[in-house]
Amino acid sequence: MQFKENINEGLKAIKDNLLRSVLTASIVALGIMALVGILTAIDAIQYTISSGLAGLGGNSFEITSISRSRTRGGVKIQSKGPIEFKEAADFKQKFRHASNVSINTTVTGGVEVKRFSKKSNPNSTVMGVDEYFITNKGYDLEKGRNFSSIELLHGDNVAIIGQNLVEQIFKDGEPPLNKEIGFLGKKYRVVGILEKTGGLGGGAADRSILIPLENANKYRANRDLSYTIVVYQKDPTRIEYSMGEATGLMRLIRKDELGKPESFEINRSESIATSLNDTSVILKLGGATIGMVTLLGAAIGLMNIMMVSVTERTREIGVRKALGATPKRIREQFLFEAIIICLLGGALGIILGMSIGNLVAKLLAQGEFIVPWVWIFVGIVVCVLVGISAGYYPARKASKLDPIESLRYE
Repeated sequence: MQFKENINEGLKAIKDNLLRSVLTASIVALGIMALVGILTAIDAIQYTISSGLAGLGGNSFEITSISRSRTRGGVKIQSKGPIEFKEAADFKQKFRHASNVSINTTVTGGVEVKRFSKKSNPNSTVMGVDEYFITNKGYDLEKGRNFSSIELLHGDNVAIIGQNLVEQIFKDGEPPLNKEIGFLGKKYRVVGILEKTGGLGGGAADRSILIPLENANKYRANRDLSYTIVVYQKDPTRIEYSMGEATGLMRLIRKDELGKPESFEINRSESIATSLNDTSVILKLGGATIGMVTLLGAAIGLMNIMMVSVTERTREIGVRKALGATPKRIREQFLFEAIIICLLGGALGIILGMSIGNLVAKLLAQGEFIVPWVWIFVGIVVCVLVGISAGYYPARKASKLDPIESLRYE
């Protein structure tokens, strides 16, 4: 019996027991779907977030306050309160080791924006920013302009808004520029529209409302504002030097005691990407574990079906052996049958997993559709391994049957 004949016999056996084969392949498909689907979703979300971080680049870092007490390097760090506007402004004035230094603060989140009878979802974030914020964060303006120096100085009621707000509160084709919108009990004139960025949860920039920093400072009377400093260094070779200088200057401004940890944090965009990669590795291990457990159940089911198949075809095995088929060829026949069932289920599982994974990523992150070639290859290899592991014992049992006893089997 030749190799090609074994494949043909495997396909014929699957066709003769079509319902049983389809059900068995479906179990394998579920396992592969879980494996490929979860890993594809994680890859797609990671790609979207990484693309967003790429806009910020590796040439910038943020200085933020420590919101609560924590342990760093075995040393307990006490929160010293948020970075105040005076401290941030002092840093911006004195720091001379970067191309641009910008200051921003989040006034509040969960804001509902109104325009006549239209209202947005209550998920917008109002931020006070300066002239360098858009550049330092890697955002682009689709329409309009940045805040003028006069608007920034006097804290005028002007705003730059994201695309989600444009879609929700303006009619199709209506130009948003120089139109008034209402939020936080005030009217603001729209002077700019940010380009759509996408990203996790619909994109932070797409749901943002940017107002002049001096305007945001007017809200300090009834809420505590914490200011973030974004430092952009045009020369990437000087980024580490700039971070060191920024640490020293900020310690002086914050009056951190000598020998004590900093009362603030400096985060570089690359470190954010590294943290993202570390998190995705953990998620992938969890997803792979779920898929493998499902595939283990599929392997047990397939082995059971193959044992039943060997029992049902005992006389056939006896006839083949009587005609000269060697134990090796008999073993190959049943192994190929198990592998073919796994590959058929795997192909369905890969298609479903890739589709569901991208759908989940689309719903969560509005990411690009990706074809996970690595996970497709892994899925095919896993299918072959499952087929071999589940089919080997039944195939070995079939190859060891006595031809005389097999011919007598009823």
